[in-house]
Amino acid sequence: MSRPGYGGGDLPAVFPDWSPYQDLESAARAYLRDPDVALEALGGVLRGASVLGFTLERFVNEVNGVWQEVVVCDGSRLILWHGEDVPPEEGPPGSMTSSLRVVPVSTVTEVGCRRRLNRSESGEIRVDSIDVYLLLTSLDEAPPSEEMVGTPRHDALRFGKTLDDGGAGQIARLEEFARLVASVVGRPML
Repeated sequence: MSRPGYGGGDLPAVFPDWSPYQDLESAARAYLRDPDVALEALGGVLRGASVLGFTLERFVNEVNGVWQEVVVCDGSRLILWHGEDVPPEEGPPGSMTSSLRVVPVSTVTEVGCRRRLNRSESGEIRVDSIDVYLLLTSLDEAPPSEEMVGTPRHDALRFGKTLDDGGAGQIARLEEFARLVASVVGRPML
């Protein structure tokens, strides 16, 4: 199965699994469409810092094409790279945006992880989805909804994986990433 891509070529609707790869470069090269763009941007910020953990996301949006994200934790920072195809009416074919955001771990005030569990007839429990959020001290830039007028809303980073979108390996890796971030939140920086 494939979906139409913006360069006239088809993009696979199911992407290779990055979860077996323990190092960022191998995982990015296996999973992202534009690993060189992502790794160059991330490398400019990491500059030799150790990558303690990471998570990757990629999907095809019928409006904007391919959307890709890498989030890296080096113990003191979260480094987020995001790449997204530009819609055909906003640029020449093959155009994309590449953006980078660096968030100090000290600005993470809360880490939440919700797993949906499924019990088989034999009683075996398996995780079939995971949702992770990192609540930040910064305020959300989105305009408030009518319900939220006058109430500031904190920015949050959200990540999710399901058996259909990523599989068991990526669910486990996202949970591992959430635990890593949770383990460094609130600790003094050395």
